[in-house]
Amino acid sequence: MELLDNIENVHTTEMGVDRIKRNIGVDVEDIVEYCKDKIKQDNAVIEMKGKNYYVTVDGVIITVNASSYTIITAHKEKK
Repeated sequence: MELLDNIENVHTTEMGVDRIKRNIGVDVEDIVEYCKDKIKQDNAVIEMKGKNYYVTVDGVIITVNASSYTIITAHKEKK
């Protein structure tokens, strides 16, 4: 999987940090590492739709741009 092969390139913007933390309700020091750890979990489902990867894991969906590996957003999965 290309996203996993390039996990070290995954990053986000300053605005992305606040948005991701707020959307999924976590307060961690390094939100990028938190998301990378989620993406690497065995139970993570990674799908590519258009220009983005959507990683569904532990009730959270993480959206990553496929060309820049920027975490665009993350939100709680709707039940």
